[in-house]
Amino acid sequence: MAADVVISGARLVDGSGNPWRYADVALAGDRIADIVSPGAIPFDQVHEVVDARGMVVCPGFIDIQSHSILPLMIDGRSVSKITQGVTTEIMGEAWTPAPFGGRIDDPLANALFEQQIPGWPERMRSWRRFGDWLRAMVEHGVTPNIGSFLGGGTLRQYACGMRMGHADADELRVMRQVMAEAIEDGAFGVSYALIYPPDSFVDTDELVEVCRVVAHYHGIYITHVRSEAELLVESIGEAIEIGRRAGLPVEIYHLKAAGRPNWHRMPAAIRTIEEGRASGVDVTADMYPYAASGTGLSAILPPWADADGRLYENLADPAMRARIRAEVLAPAGDWEAMAHNTGPDGVMPIGFQKPEHQEYVGKRLAEIAEMRGQHWLDAALDLLLAERQRISTIYFSMDETNVRMQLGLPWIKIATDAGGYDPVWAVARGPVHPRSYGTYPRVLGRYVREEHALTLEDAVRKMSSAVAERLGLRDRGLLRAGCFADVVVFDPATITDRATFEAPHQLSSGVRDVWVNGVRVLADGAHTGATPGRFVTR
Repeated sequence: MAADVVISGARLVDGSGNPWRYADVALAGDRIADIVSPGAIPFDQVHEVVDARGMVVCPGFIDIQSHSILPLMIDGRSVSKITQGVTTEIMGEAWTPAPFGGRIDDPLANALFEQQIPGWPERMRSWRRFGDWLRAMVEHGVTPNIGSFLGGGTLRQYACGMRMGHADADELRVMRQVMAEAIEDGAFGVSYALIYPPDSFVDTDELVEVCRVVAHYHGIYITHVRSEAELLVESIGEAIEIGRRAGLPVEIYHLKAAGRPNWHRMPAAIRTIEEGRASGVDVTADMYPYAASGTGLSAILPPWADADGRLYENLADPAMRARIRAEVLAPAGDWEAMAHNTGPDGVMPIGFQKPEHQEYVGKRLAEIAEMRGQHWLDAALDLLLAERQRISTIYFSMDETNVRMQLGLPWIKIATDAGGYDPVWAVARGPVHPRSYGTYPRVLGRYVREEHALTLEDAVRKMSSAVAERLGLRDRGLLRAGCFADVVVFDPATITDRATFEAPHQLSSGVRDVWVNGVRVLADGAHTGATPGRFVTR
Protein backbone atom coordinates (compact mmCIF):
# COMPACT_ATOMS: atom_id res chain seq x y z
CA MET A 1 0.00 0.00 0.00
CA ALA A 2 1.25 3.49 -0.89
CA ALA A 3 1.06 5.70 2.22
CA ASP A 4 2.83 8.81 3.44
CA VAL A 5 1.93 8.37 7.11
CA VAL A 6 0.68 5.49 9.21
CA ILE A 7 -0.75 6.23 12.65
CA SER A 8 -0.20 2.99 14.52
CA GLY A 9 -1.35 1.39 17.74
CA ALA A 10 -4.15 3.79 18.74
CA ARG A 11 -7.74 3.14 19.67
CA LEU A 12 -9.74 4.15 16.61
CA VAL A 13 -12.90 6.21 17.27
CA ASP A 14 -14.09 6.74 13.72
CA GLY A 15 -16.66 9.51 14.36
CA SER A 16 -19.71 7.46 13.47
CA GLY A 17 -20.60 6.63 17.07
CA ASN A 18 -19.57 3.00 16.61
CA PRO A 19 -17.52 1.36 19.40
CA TRP A 20 -13.78 1.98 19.36
CA ARG A 21 -11.36 -0.63 18.04
CA TYR A 22 -7.63 -0.95 17.50
CA ALA A 23 -6.56 -0.06 13.97
CA ASP A 24 -3.83 1.60 11.95
CA VAL A 25 -4.72 4.67 9.88
CA ALA A 26 -2.86 5.28 6.62
CA LEU A 27 -2.69 8.74 5.05
CA ALA A 28 -1.73 9.42 1.45
CA GLY A 29 -1.70 12.95 0.09
CA ASP A 30 -4.73 14.79 1.45
CA ARG A 31 -6.84 11.65 2.01
CA ILE A 32 -7.18 8.68 4.30
CA ALA A 33 -5.79 5.85 2.21
CA ASP A 34 -7.00 2.97 4.38
CA ILE A 35 -7.83 1.78 7.87
CA VAL A 36 -6.52 -1.68 8.60
CA SER A 37 -5.79 -4.11 11.42
CA PRO A 38 -2.74 -3.22 13.53
CA GLY A 39 0.50 -4.18 11.80
CA ALA A 40 -1.13 -4.99 8.45
CA ILE A 41 0.91 -2.33 6.63
CA PRO A 42 4.65 -3.03 6.30
CA PHE A 43 6.30 -0.03 7.93
CA ASP A 44 9.26 -0.17 5.56
CA GLN A 45 6.89 0.93 2.79
CA VAL A 46 5.78 4.05 4.66
CA HIS A 47 7.48 7.45 4.78
CA GLU A 48 6.53 8.11 8.43
CA VAL A 49 5.15 5.90 11.19
CA VAL A 50 3.52 7.69 14.11
CA ASP A 51 3.48 5.60 17.29
CA ALA A 52 0.10 6.29 18.91
CA ARG A 53 -0.02 3.49 21.47
CA GLY A 54 -2.15 4.56 24.45
CA MET A 55 -3.79 7.27 22.37
CA VAL A 56 -7.11 7.75 20.60
CA VAL A 57 -7.16 8.56 16.89
CA CYS A 58 -10.32 10.23 15.62
CA PRO A 59 -11.62 12.65 12.97
CA GLY A 60 -10.79 16.33 13.31
CA PHE A 61 -13.44 18.32 15.13
CA ILE A 62 -15.71 20.66 13.14
CA ASP A 63 -16.72 23.85 14.96
CA ILE A 64 -20.13 24.84 13.59
CA GLN A 65 -20.12 28.14 15.52
CA SER A 66 -16.72 29.74 15.20
CA HIS A 67 -15.99 33.44 15.65
CA SER A 68 -12.54 33.28 14.08
CA ILE A 69 -13.30 35.72 11.26
CA LEU A 70 -11.11 38.49 12.68
CA PRO A 71 -8.61 36.36 14.66
CA LEU A 72 -7.70 34.47 11.47
CA MET A 73 -6.82 37.78 9.85
CA ILE A 74 -4.40 38.43 12.71
CA ASP A 75 -2.99 34.90 12.82
CA GLY A 76 -4.07 32.21 10.38
CA ARG A 77 -2.73 29.40 12.58
CA SER A 78 -5.71 29.44 14.99
CA VAL A 79 -3.50 27.95 17.71
CA SER A 80 -6.14 27.64 20.45
CA LYS A 81 -8.46 25.73 18.12
CA ILE A 82 -5.84 23.44 16.57
CA THR A 83 -4.57 22.46 20.03
CA GLN A 84 -8.15 21.39 20.85
CA GLY A 85 -8.31 19.18 17.76
CA VAL A 86 -10.42 21.53 15.63
CA THR A 87 -9.65 21.09 11.92
CA THR A 88 -12.60 22.97 10.39
CA GLU A 89 -14.16 26.26 11.51
CA ILE A 90 -17.61 27.36 10.32
CA MET A 91 -18.31 31.04 10.83
CA GLY A 92 -21.02 33.60 10.13
CA GLU A 93 -23.27 34.11 13.17
CA ALA A 94 -25.19 37.32 12.35
CA TRP A 95 -22.24 39.05 10.68
CA THR A 96 -19.84 38.36 7.84
CA PRO A 97 -17.35 40.83 6.31
CA ALA A 98 -18.73 40.04 2.87
CA PRO A 99 -20.48 40.94 0.74
CA PHE A 100 -19.70 44.64 1.15
CA GLY A 101 -22.04 47.02 -0.62
CA GLY A 102 -25.66 48.12 -0.64
CA ARG A 103 -26.35 50.19 2.48
CA ILE A 104 -23.31 48.94 4.38
CA ASP A 105 -20.81 51.79 4.75
CA ASP A 106 -18.47 50.06 7.22
CA PRO A 107 -17.85 46.30 6.81
CA LEU A 108 -16.85 46.04 10.49
CA ALA A 109 -19.76 47.99 11.95
CA ASN A 110 -21.67 45.03 13.35
CA ALA A 111 -18.87 42.58 14.10
CA LEU A 112 -19.82 40.69 17.27
CA PHE A 113 -16.26 40.79 18.64
CA GLU A 114 -13.83 43.70 18.53
CA GLN A 115 -10.33 43.16 17.12
CA GLN A 116 -7.73 45.53 15.70
CA ILE A 117 -6.72 44.22 12.26
CA PRO A 118 -4.61 46.79 10.41
CA GLY A 119 -4.89 46.63 6.64
CA TRP A 120 -7.86 44.30 6.47
CA PRO A 121 -10.74 46.84 6.62
CA GLU A 122 -9.54 48.32 3.33
CA ARG A 123 -9.42 44.87 1.74
CA MET A 124 -12.94 44.12 2.99
CA ARG A 125 -14.33 46.94 0.87
CA SER A 126 -13.32 45.03 -2.25
CA TRP A 127 -15.24 41.90 -1.20
CA ARG A 128 -18.39 42.45 -3.22
CA ARG A 129 -19.27 38.75 -3.24
CA PHE A 130 -19.52 36.44 -0.27
CA GLY A 131 -16.86 34.09 -1.62
CA ASP A 132 -14.30 36.87 -2.03
CA TRP A 133 -13.66 36.87 1.72
CA LEU A 134 -13.07 33.13 2.18
CA ARG A 135 -10.88 32.87 -0.89
CA ALA A 136 -8.82 35.80 0.42
CA MET A 137 -8.36 34.01 3.75
CA VAL A 138 -7.10 30.81 2.10
CA GLU A 139 -4.72 32.90 0.01
CA HIS A 140 -3.56 34.59 3.23
CA GLY A 141 -2.94 31.15 4.73
CA VAL A 142 -5.04 29.41 7.37
CA THR A 143 -4.37 26.22 9.28
CA PRO A 144 -7.97 24.99 9.68
CA ASN A 145 -10.43 24.50 6.88
CA ILE A 146 -12.90 27.37 6.81
CA GLY A 147 -16.49 27.85 5.70
CA SER A 148 -19.38 30.09 6.64
CA PHE A 149 -23.03 30.94 6.62
CA LEU A 150 -24.06 34.34 5.30
CA GLY A 151 -24.60 36.63 8.28
CA GLY A 152 -28.29 37.50 8.42
CA GLY A 153 -27.51 40.87 9.99
CA THR A 154 -25.16 41.63 7.11
CA LEU A 155 -27.89 40.66 4.64
CA ARG A 156 -30.45 42.87 6.38
CA GLN A 157 -28.04 45.81 6.61
CA TYR A 158 -27.08 45.42 2.94
CA ALA A 159 -30.72 45.97 1.94
CA CYS A 160 -32.17 48.11 4.76
CA GLY A 161 -29.32 49.71 6.65
CA MET A 162 -29.91 49.86 10.40
CA ARG A 163 -33.50 51.01 10.34
CA MET A 164 -36.26 49.21 12.19
CA GLY A 165 -39.44 48.00 10.52
CA HIS A 166 -40.53 45.76 7.70
CA ALA A 167 -38.45 45.38 4.56
CA ASP A 168 -40.33 46.66 1.50
CA ALA A 169 -40.65 44.77 -1.79
CA ASP A 170 -37.48 46.24 -3.30
CA GLU A 171 -35.46 45.50 -0.16
CA LEU A 172 -36.72 41.91 -0.10
CA ARG A 173 -35.75 41.54 -3.75
CA VAL A 174 -32.21 42.70 -2.91
CA MET A 175 -32.00 40.26 0.01
CA ARG A 176 -33.18 37.35 -2.15
CA GLN A 177 -30.58 38.16 -4.79
CA VAL A 178 -27.70 38.57 -2.33
CA MET A 179 -28.74 35.40 -0.50
CA ALA A 180 -28.79 33.39 -3.72
CA GLU A 181 -25.37 34.71 -4.76
CA ALA A 182 -23.90 33.83 -1.35
CA ILE A 183 -25.07 30.22 -1.53
CA GLU A 184 -23.79 29.97 -5.10
CA ASP A 185 -20.46 31.19 -3.70
CA GLY A 186 -20.45 28.46 -1.03
CA ALA A 187 -22.43 29.71 1.97
CA PHE A 188 -24.04 26.89 3.96
CA GLY A 189 -27.19 28.95 4.40
CA VAL A 190 -28.13 31.99 6.45
CA SER A 191 -27.39 32.73 10.10
CA TYR A 192 -29.30 35.17 12.31
CA ALA A 193 -28.72 36.26 15.90
CA LEU A 194 -32.13 37.63 16.75
CA ILE A 195 -31.20 39.48 19.94
CA TYR A 196 -28.78 41.88 18.19
CA PRO A 197 -29.59 44.76 15.83
CA PRO A 198 -30.22 44.69 12.92
CA ASP A 199 -31.21 40.98 13.13
CA SER A 200 -33.65 41.82 15.93
CA PHE A 201 -35.50 44.17 13.56
CA VAL A 202 -36.42 41.23 11.29
CA ASP A 203 -39.89 39.69 11.69
CA THR A 204 -40.86 36.08 11.10
CA ASP A 205 -42.32 36.66 7.64
CA GLU A 206 -39.09 38.27 6.42
CA LEU A 207 -37.07 35.38 7.82
CA VAL A 208 -39.31 32.94 5.95
CA GLU A 209 -38.84 34.85 2.68
CA VAL A 210 -35.05 34.72 2.98
CA CYS A 211 -35.15 31.07 4.05
CA ARG A 212 -37.18 30.09 1.01
CA VAL A 213 -34.23 31.14 -1.11
CA VAL A 214 -31.93 29.10 1.15
CA ALA A 215 -34.27 26.12 0.84
CA HIS A 216 -34.17 26.33 -2.97
CA TYR A 217 -30.42 25.68 -2.72
CA HIS A 218 -30.83 22.98 -0.02
CA GLY A 219 -29.17 25.18 2.61
CA ILE A 220 -29.71 25.58 6.34
CA TYR A 221 -31.28 28.20 8.60
CA ILE A 222 -29.08 28.53 11.70
CA THR A 223 -30.13 30.86 14.49
CA HIS A 224 -29.44 32.42 17.84
CA VAL A 225 -33.12 32.40 18.76
CA ARG A 226 -34.99 35.57 19.70
CA SER A 227 -34.88 34.81 23.43
CA GLU A 228 -33.01 32.31 25.59
CA ALA A 229 -34.82 33.53 28.69
CA GLU A 230 -38.54 34.00 29.44
CA LEU A 231 -39.53 33.42 25.82
CA LEU A 232 -37.14 30.52 25.17
CA VAL A 233 -39.83 28.00 24.29
CA GLU A 234 -41.73 30.46 22.10
CA SER A 235 -38.51 31.49 20.35
CA ILE A 236 -37.63 27.88 19.55
CA GLY A 237 -41.20 27.54 18.29
CA GLU A 238 -40.59 30.47 15.93
CA ALA A 239 -37.45 28.78 14.55
CA ILE A 240 -39.40 25.58 13.94
CA GLU A 241 -42.21 27.55 12.28
CA ILE A 242 -39.67 29.13 9.93
CA GLY A 243 -38.30 25.71 9.04
CA ARG A 244 -41.78 24.37 8.39
CA ARG A 245 -42.97 27.32 6.29
CA ALA A 246 -39.76 27.66 4.28
CA GLY A 247 -39.11 23.93 3.99
CA LEU A 248 -35.53 23.74 5.22
CA PRO A 249 -33.45 22.36 8.11
CA VAL A 250 -33.06 24.44 11.28
CA GLU A 251 -30.03 24.55 13.57
CA ILE A 252 -30.27 26.31 16.94
CA TYR A 253 -27.06 27.93 18.15
CA HIS A 254 -25.79 27.38 21.72
CA LEU A 255 -28.96 25.94 23.25
CA LYS A 256 -29.39 27.29 26.77
CA ALA A 257 -31.86 28.61 29.33
CA ALA A 258 -30.42 31.94 30.46
CA GLY A 259 -31.02 33.38 33.94
CA ARG A 260 -31.84 31.46 37.11
CA PRO A 261 -35.59 32.22 36.82
CA ASN A 262 -35.54 30.42 33.45
CA TRP A 263 -33.46 27.33 34.18
CA HIS A 264 -36.61 25.27 34.66
CA ARG A 265 -37.61 25.99 31.04
CA MET A 266 -34.98 23.69 29.54
CA PRO A 267 -37.08 20.48 29.65
CA ALA A 268 -39.91 22.30 27.85
CA ALA A 269 -37.43 23.65 25.29
CA ILE A 270 -36.16 20.13 24.66
CA ARG A 271 -39.74 18.84 24.28
CA THR A 272 -40.47 21.61 21.78
CA ILE A 273 -37.49 20.59 19.64
CA GLU A 274 -38.39 16.91 19.83
CA GLU A 275 -42.01 17.60 18.98
CA GLY A 276 -40.84 19.68 16.01
CA ARG A 277 -38.66 16.80 14.86
CA ALA A 278 -41.52 14.34 15.25
CA SER A 279 -43.75 16.61 13.17
CA GLY A 280 -41.31 16.49 10.25
CA VAL A 281 -39.13 19.57 10.75
CA ASP A 282 -35.40 18.80 10.67
CA VAL A 283 -34.37 20.78 13.75
CA THR A 284 -31.25 20.16 15.84
CA ALA A 285 -29.00 22.24 18.10
CA ASP A 286 -25.47 22.76 19.33
CA MET A 287 -23.95 23.91 22.62
CA TYR A 288 -20.72 24.72 24.47
CA PRO A 289 -19.86 23.00 27.78
CA TYR A 290 -19.84 26.03 30.09
CA ALA A 291 -22.41 27.53 32.44
CA ALA A 292 -21.61 31.09 31.36
CA SER A 293 -22.12 32.85 28.05
CA GLY A 294 -20.17 35.63 26.39
CA THR A 295 -21.31 38.61 24.35
CA GLY A 296 -21.24 42.40 24.60
CA LEU A 297 -22.20 44.54 27.58
CA SER A 298 -24.44 46.36 25.09
CA ALA A 299 -26.64 43.24 25.09
CA ILE A 300 -28.21 44.47 28.35
CA LEU A 301 -29.92 47.23 26.33
CA PRO A 302 -33.18 46.99 24.35
CA PRO A 303 -32.50 46.48 20.61
CA TRP A 304 -34.31 49.69 19.65
CA ALA A 305 -31.56 51.65 21.41
CA ASP A 306 -29.36 50.93 18.37
CA ALA A 307 -31.94 51.78 15.70
CA ASP A 308 -30.38 53.57 12.72
CA GLY A 309 -26.96 52.84 14.21
CA ARG A 310 -27.37 55.61 16.81
CA LEU A 311 -26.59 53.70 20.00
CA TYR A 312 -23.93 56.07 21.31
CA GLU A 313 -25.83 59.18 20.23
CA ASN A 314 -28.85 57.82 22.11
CA LEU A 315 -26.78 57.11 25.23
CA ALA A 316 -25.52 60.70 25.13
CA ASP A 317 -29.02 62.17 24.75
CA PRO A 318 -30.60 62.69 28.21
CA ALA A 319 -34.15 61.94 27.08
CA MET A 320 -33.20 58.77 25.16
CA ARG A 321 -30.93 57.66 27.97
CA ALA A 322 -33.77 57.99 30.45
CA ARG A 323 -36.01 55.93 28.19
CA ILE A 324 -33.32 53.24 27.78
CA ARG A 325 -32.71 53.20 31.52
CA ALA A 326 -36.38 52.75 32.32
CA GLU A 327 -36.69 49.87 29.83
CA VAL A 328 -33.66 48.02 31.22
CA LEU A 329 -34.92 48.32 34.80
CA ALA A 330 -38.49 47.31 33.90
CA PRO A 331 -38.34 45.35 30.61
CA ALA A 332 -41.47 45.19 28.50
CA GLY A 333 -40.94 41.45 27.94
CA ASP A 334 -40.51 41.57 24.15
CA TRP A 335 -36.68 41.39 24.24
CA GLU A 336 -34.10 39.43 26.21
CA ALA A 337 -33.08 41.64 29.12
CA MET A 338 -29.78 39.98 30.00
CA ALA A 339 -28.89 42.02 33.08
CA HIS A 340 -32.43 41.66 34.41
CA ASN A 341 -32.18 37.86 34.17
CA THR A 342 -28.62 37.56 35.49
CA GLY A 343 -28.29 40.49 37.90
CA PRO A 344 -25.26 42.80 38.09
CA ASP A 345 -23.40 40.23 40.22
CA GLY A 346 -23.49 37.82 37.28
CA VAL A 347 -22.22 40.28 34.67
CA MET A 348 -18.43 40.42 34.20
CA PRO A 349 -17.16 42.90 31.58
CA ILE A 350 -13.73 41.94 30.25
CA GLY A 351 -13.28 43.81 26.95
CA PHE A 352 -12.29 47.31 27.99
CA GLN A 353 -9.95 49.09 25.59
CA LYS A 354 -9.27 52.43 27.29
CA PRO A 355 -6.35 52.50 29.76
CA GLU A 356 -8.42 54.20 32.45
CA HIS A 357 -10.87 51.29 32.46
CA GLN A 358 -8.37 48.43 32.80
CA GLU A 359 -8.93 48.28 36.56
CA TYR A 360 -12.45 47.01 35.84
CA VAL A 361 -11.41 44.01 33.71
CA GLY A 362 -12.70 40.78 35.22
CA LYS A 363 -14.73 42.45 37.96
CA ARG A 364 -18.48 42.00 38.25
CA LEU A 365 -20.68 44.89 37.22
CA ALA A 366 -21.93 45.31 40.79
CA GLU A 367 -18.34 45.70 42.00
CA ILE A 368 -17.51 48.15 39.20
CA ALA A 369 -20.52 50.24 40.12
CA GLU A 370 -19.41 50.32 43.76
CA MET A 371 -15.91 51.39 42.71
CA ARG A 372 -17.43 54.22 40.67
CA GLY A 373 -20.03 55.19 43.25
CA GLN A 374 -22.88 54.64 40.77
CA HIS A 375 -25.97 52.55 40.22
CA TRP A 376 -24.88 49.49 38.22
CA LEU A 377 -26.90 50.55 35.17
CA ASP A 378 -25.49 54.06 35.14
CA ALA A 379 -22.01 52.59 35.34
CA ALA A 380 -22.74 50.33 32.37
CA LEU A 381 -24.22 53.14 30.27
CA ASP A 382 -21.33 55.50 31.02
CA LEU A 383 -18.75 52.84 30.20
CA LEU A 384 -20.43 51.95 26.91
CA LEU A 385 -20.55 55.60 25.95
CA ALA A 386 -16.93 56.19 26.92
CA GLU A 387 -15.63 53.09 25.15
CA ARG A 388 -17.91 53.43 22.11
CA GLN A 389 -17.74 49.67 21.55
CA ARG A 390 -19.75 46.69 22.74
CA ILE A 391 -17.36 45.73 25.62
CA SER A 392 -16.99 41.95 25.59
CA THR A 393 -18.70 40.54 28.70
CA ILE A 394 -19.19 37.19 30.46
CA TYR A 395 -22.69 36.43 31.76
CA PHE A 396 -22.90 33.78 34.49
CA SER A 397 -26.44 32.88 33.62
CA MET A 398 -26.68 29.12 33.07
CA ASP A 399 -27.23 25.96 35.08
CA GLU A 400 -24.59 23.19 35.20
CA THR A 401 -27.34 20.57 35.56
CA ASN A 402 -28.84 21.71 32.27
CA VAL A 403 -25.41 21.56 30.61
CA ARG A 404 -25.03 17.90 31.59
CA MET A 405 -28.57 17.08 30.50
CA GLN A 406 -28.11 18.71 27.10
CA LEU A 407 -24.83 16.91 26.41
CA GLY A 408 -26.61 13.56 26.37
CA LEU A 409 -29.21 14.54 23.77
CA PRO A 410 -28.75 12.63 20.49
CA TRP A 411 -29.34 15.69 18.29
CA ILE A 412 -26.88 17.97 20.13
CA LYS A 413 -23.52 18.95 18.63
CA ILE A 414 -20.53 20.65 20.29
CA ALA A 415 -19.36 24.12 19.23
CA THR A 416 -17.15 26.83 20.71
CA ASP A 417 -19.04 30.08 19.91
CA ALA A 418 -15.53 31.57 19.98
CA GLY A 419 -12.49 32.60 17.99
CA GLY A 420 -9.06 31.01 17.81
CA TYR A 421 -6.11 32.72 19.53
CA ASP A 422 -2.46 32.32 20.44
CA PRO A 423 -1.61 33.34 24.02
CA VAL A 424 1.65 34.85 22.78
CA TRP A 425 -0.20 37.78 21.23
CA ALA A 426 -3.72 37.44 22.61
CA VAL A 427 -2.90 38.15 26.28
CA ALA A 428 -2.11 41.75 25.39
CA ARG A 429 -5.51 42.13 23.75
CA GLY A 430 -7.41 41.28 26.91
CA PRO A 431 -9.41 38.35 28.30
CA VAL A 432 -11.77 36.13 26.33
CA HIS A 433 -14.25 33.40 27.22
CA PRO A 434 -12.31 30.21 28.08
CA ARG A 435 -14.30 28.30 25.45
CA SER A 436 -11.83 29.72 22.90
CA TYR A 437 -9.19 27.43 24.39
CA GLY A 438 -10.97 24.57 26.11
CA THR A 439 -14.32 23.54 24.62
CA TYR A 440 -13.49 20.13 23.13
CA PRO A 441 -10.92 18.97 25.72
CA ARG A 442 -13.39 20.02 28.43
CA VAL A 443 -16.01 17.68 27.00
CA LEU A 444 -13.54 14.81 26.61
CA GLY A 445 -11.84 15.33 29.97
CA ARG A 446 -14.55 16.47 32.34
CA TYR A 447 -17.77 15.14 30.89
CA VAL A 448 -16.50 11.90 29.29
CA ARG A 449 -13.59 10.73 31.46
CA GLU A 450 -14.52 12.18 34.85
CA GLU A 451 -18.30 12.47 34.96
CA HIS A 452 -19.37 9.86 32.38
CA ALA A 453 -22.08 12.21 31.14
CA LEU A 454 -21.63 10.74 27.64
CA THR A 455 -19.48 8.09 26.02
CA LEU A 456 -16.22 8.76 24.22
CA GLU A 457 -17.71 7.56 20.95
CA ASP A 458 -20.79 9.77 21.22
CA ALA A 459 -18.72 12.81 22.21
CA VAL A 460 -16.48 12.42 19.16
CA ARG A 461 -19.54 11.92 16.94
CA LYS A 462 -21.05 15.17 18.25
CA MET A 463 -17.81 16.97 17.40
CA SER A 464 -17.22 15.48 13.96
CA SER A 465 -19.59 13.44 11.78
CA ALA A 466 -22.78 14.92 13.26
CA VAL A 467 -21.56 18.37 12.23
CA ALA A 468 -20.24 17.21 8.85
CA GLU A 469 -23.55 15.54 8.03
CA ARG A 470 -25.46 18.63 9.08
CA LEU A 471 -23.38 20.81 6.78
CA GLY A 472 -23.26 18.41 3.85
CA LEU A 473 -19.50 17.84 4.16
CA ARG A 474 -19.73 14.27 2.90
CA ASP A 475 -16.00 13.55 2.88
CA ARG A 476 -15.07 14.99 6.28
CA GLY A 477 -15.96 14.14 9.87
CA LEU A 478 -15.20 10.40 9.62
CA LEU A 479 -12.11 8.22 9.61
CA ARG A 480 -12.84 6.19 6.50
CA ALA A 481 -10.86 5.40 3.38
CA GLY A 482 -11.33 8.18 0.83
CA CYS A 483 -12.25 10.89 3.33
CA PHE A 484 -10.05 13.95 3.69
CA ALA A 485 -7.24 13.37 6.16
CA ASP A 486 -8.41 15.67 8.97
CA VAL A 487 -7.13 13.57 11.88
CA VAL A 488 -6.54 14.03 15.62
CA VAL A 489 -4.48 11.95 18.05
CA PHE A 490 -5.13 12.63 21.76
CA ASP A 491 -4.43 11.07 25.13
CA PRO A 492 -7.77 10.10 26.72
CA ALA A 493 -6.15 9.88 30.17
CA THR A 494 -4.80 13.44 30.21
CA ILE A 495 -6.84 15.55 27.80
CA THR A 496 -8.15 18.58 29.67
CA ASP A 497 -9.00 22.25 29.42
CA ARG A 498 -6.79 24.67 31.35
CA ALA A 499 -8.39 28.01 30.49
CA THR A 500 -10.50 29.63 33.21
CA PHE A 501 -12.63 32.75 33.40
CA GLU A 502 -9.95 34.39 35.52
CA ALA A 503 -7.01 33.23 33.34
CA PRO A 504 -8.42 32.32 29.92
CA HIS A 505 -5.30 32.48 27.73
CA GLN A 506 -4.09 28.94 28.47
CA LEU A 507 -3.87 26.26 25.83
CA SER A 508 -5.58 22.96 26.54
CA SER A 509 -3.47 19.81 26.90
CA GLY A 510 -3.74 16.21 25.75
CA VAL A 511 -4.14 16.68 22.00
CA ARG A 512 -0.80 15.47 20.67
CA ASP A 513 -1.00 15.43 16.86
CA VAL A 514 -3.31 16.97 14.26
CA TRP A 515 -3.41 16.70 10.46
CA VAL A 516 -5.44 18.96 8.16
CA ASN A 517 -5.83 17.73 4.60
CA GLY A 518 -3.01 15.29 5.25
CA VAL A 519 -0.58 17.96 6.47
CA ARG A 520 0.65 17.73 10.06
CA VAL A 521 -0.22 20.99 11.80
CA LEU A 522 0.33 19.87 15.41
CA ALA A 523 3.25 17.62 16.34
CA ASP A 524 3.77 16.51 19.93
CA GLY A 525 1.50 19.35 21.06
CA ALA A 526 3.33 22.11 19.16
CA HIS A 527 1.94 23.96 16.15
CA THR A 528 4.07 23.29 13.06
CA GLY A 529 3.19 26.60 11.39
CA ALA A 530 1.62 24.84 8.40
CA THR A 531 -1.42 26.48 6.80
CA PRO A 532 -3.11 23.83 4.61
CA GLY A 533 -6.67 24.96 5.33
CA ARG A 534 -9.20 25.11 2.49
CA PHE A 535 -12.50 26.86 1.79
CA VAL A 536 -15.12 24.13 2.37
CA THR A 537 -18.64 24.09 0.94
CA ARG A 538 -21.55 21.69 0.76
